Amino acid sequence: MPRHKTILQRVAYAPAALGVLLFWVGIVMAAQRYPSEYDWRYMTVSRLLGADDDPAGYLWARAGIALCGLFGFVWATLLAQRRGAIRALQVGYFFMACAAMLPESLLRVPKGHEMLAILAFVGIWCGIVSVMFQSIVQALLRRMRSATGRARLYAAALVLAAMLPIALAGAAQAYVYLEVPDLPWVSLAWRARGVPVFISFAFWEWITCLVLSAYMVALAVTTARLKAA
Repeated sequence: MPRHKTILQRVAYAPAALGVLLFWVGIVMAAQRYPSEYDWRYMTVSRLLGADDDPAGYLWARAGIALCGLFGFVWATLLAQRRGAIRALQVGYFFMACAAMLPESLLRVPKGHEMLAILAFVGIWCGIVSVMFQSIVQALLRRMRSATGRARLYAAALVLAAMLPIALAGAAQAYVYLEVPDLPWVSLAWRARGVPVFISFAFWEWITCLVLSAYMVALAVTTARLKAA
């Protein structure tokens, strides 16, 4: 393959890494401007997105999320994997950008932003998991030749690792609901009461964000190398 095409293919997948970088820049800037202490272990991402909760920093968080969604959409459009996975990524990133950019006045549905955020998460997670599985299998098959079963096993293990924080978040919520239903929604009050961090939904939400960010960058690098090979 000509050198200039190889370079272009690698550059074409840069939007994924740039989107992740802008997401975390916006989040960190918003957290630094939070009017009181922001403890990510007991405070959810949504606390950084509201004008009432974080008047000096919410635009940073929304801008980071919106740009991540836009750059992610561009990256997903440039991918050439199975159409179903690409559509899931595109839909997820589209709703991600909408959730951050659309003002409350345009969303007349109750909890409209929450619904958009859920749709974004489901789309991005399903798309990344699906494309990651396909890409890892393809990459391993090139190295392991005929070891198809082993390549699929390794790829499945990495996919399950991406699912673990989500499963733990659900388990934590179920535990709180069943065992300590008197607890209010996760907040700094939990820390003051000595509630363990591992049953905090906010903790696992942030871990999930970190894991998906890492997988997104890894997937961008993997697909770029496969295209350039």
